[in-house]
Amino acid sequence: MKSVVRKSIVLVFAMVFAALIPVGAGAQVTSTTTAKTSASDSPSRWDIFVGYSYLAPKGTVGYVNYQSIDYGAIMSISRYFNKYVGLQIEGDEHSESQAYPPGSDNSSTNSNDDLSGGSGGLILRYPTGNVTPFVHALVGAERVGSIEQLDTWGPVVTVGGGLDYETPWFNHHLAIRIVQADYQYTHENFSDDRGGAGSFNIARLSAGVVIHAGSIAPPTPVTLACSASPASIFPGDPVTVTATAGNLNPKLNAVYSWSGSGVTGSGATASVATGTLAAGSYTVKGTVKEGKAGKEGQKPWETADCTASFTVKAFEPPTISCTANPSTIKPGDTSTITAAGVSPQNRPLTYSYSASAGAVSGSGATATFNSAGAPTGAAEVTCNVSDDKGQTATANTTVTISAPYVAPAPHAQALCSIAFEKDKARPTRVDNEAKACLDEVALDLQKQPDAKAVVVGESNAKEKARVAKEQKAAQKHKHLKVVDPAAERAVNAKEYLVKEKGIDGSRVSAATGGTDGRTVEDYLVPSGADFTTDVTGTTPVDETAVKPQVRKPLGAKHHAHKKAAEAAAK
Repeated sequence: MKSVVRKSIVLVFAMVFAALIPVGAGAQVTSTTTAKTSASDSPSRWDIFVGYSYLAPKGTVGYVNYQSIDYGAIMSISRYFNKYVGLQIEGDEHSESQAYPPGSDNSSTNSNDDLSGGSGGLILRYPTGNVTPFVHALVGAERVGSIEQLDTWGPVVTVGGGLDYETPWFNHHLAIRIVQADYQYTHENFSDDRGGAGSFNIARLSAGVVIHAGSIAPPTPVTLACSASPASIFPGDPVTVTATAGNLNPKLNAVYSWSGSGVTGSGATASVATGTLAAGSYTVKGTVKEGKAGKEGQKPWETADCTASFTVKAFEPPTISCTANPSTIKPGDTSTITAAGVSPQNRPLTYSYSASAGAVSGSGATATFNSAGAPTGAAEVTCNVSDDKGQTATANTTVTISAPYVAPAPHAQALCSIAFEKDKARPTRVDNEAKACLDEVALDLQKQPDAKAVVVGESNAKEKARVAKEQKAAQKHKHLKVVDPAAERAVNAKEYLVKEKGIDGSRVSAATGGTDGRTVEDYLVPSGADFTTDVTGTTPVDETAVKPQVRKPLGAKHHAHKKAAEAAAK
């Protein structure tokens, strides 16, 4: 009889491994796409259990006392409707061979003593990661027989539970049933000559492997994605955040909510008020909850969150350029100042001006610079601009105040020079060559009516010595007359200009100089010029004492004396 039991057990395990082959193959295929991490993440739809079973029946029929059966096989198939509840059918076989009569070794007279049957009922499990405890309650039929009783079927009730250990093998499709402990009660009606009715209280312990097939995945969770537009703004610019939900059930209600600085909205879109936000990065959080009205989001897969970010940029400061037109003015004149301010974000601008000298008036894009009271030279004008955020910019321009024109100071001009060397007898007389020079002087005076002339007579060293001697003698003899050739030459030249050329005598002055030579130097003195400053070392002639000489030709006596002197000289 033991060989029969062993064959049954071998058959059961052969079925197990045959069932594991497609499961393992399928696991290898799907492992590249989806990995099942634990029983609690996605519990199985089907559980197939096969294993070894030990049976300890408690009951006596007639003189037959049922003992424990060490060798048995058990198999069950459970179909789950959700993560926790399912239906189960289960079958077991427990047989034991006994010699008949007792003590003999006559196997041909052996009879099967067994307790085998099948049941179905409810199973409850609680997946918790690596272990899954379960309980079940089953009803069915049990076949009981012994060497004295023919196999007879009767009702059986099974109540028990166990613990499965989830392995990672075959992509988490294989678990080890560490223990299954059951209590069974069965009642059998044997024939009267076989002992009559009998009731059995049975303890059953089992262990084996569990094959997981299929899965009970939770509903596809709701998803939510958010985007902010535009993603980068300046304070005050609008921002719109849009939420896009996925996997919503059209039969259920969806509720949106938003949170974040300045965020308002109750639907799939929200707006952000950015006017008071400082520069920086901000995040808006959106939430969607699905479910029956008033009960949205009560289940984990009915809620989803999302975030969207946007950046608030700081306002850029304004820029300014500044020009002056004209850039060069006369003292007391004005110049137009033009400022060109630009705000990158078109903020309102305010202008102001200042100057290092003078004054600037105006508050718009143009102003007026007034140079009244400012010294000559460069005056720096500063143009300022500010926006409504207090950001400023500055530019400078220069207005040059030119000095008034001042005519150069006039100076005495040296004209032609007259030589008195040829006429030995009349060394102070104005001859024809002298007249040519004086004619030019007269012409210059006629061209410049406000100018004057100074004629400076000069004498040589011999003449200067004689004059000095005469002046010394005159100090002792008051009646002696001092004749200065230099003064006479100057007076004679003036006389020609006045008498011959018609020049007003007040416009011509006579003077003597200290140069060695018998000459007259002629000078033109423009209006405003100071002759004594320009020509030093001259002395005005006292024209009341020195009278001009009459221009008369020499007589015959003079010519005779001249010829005699020339002959004596030969």
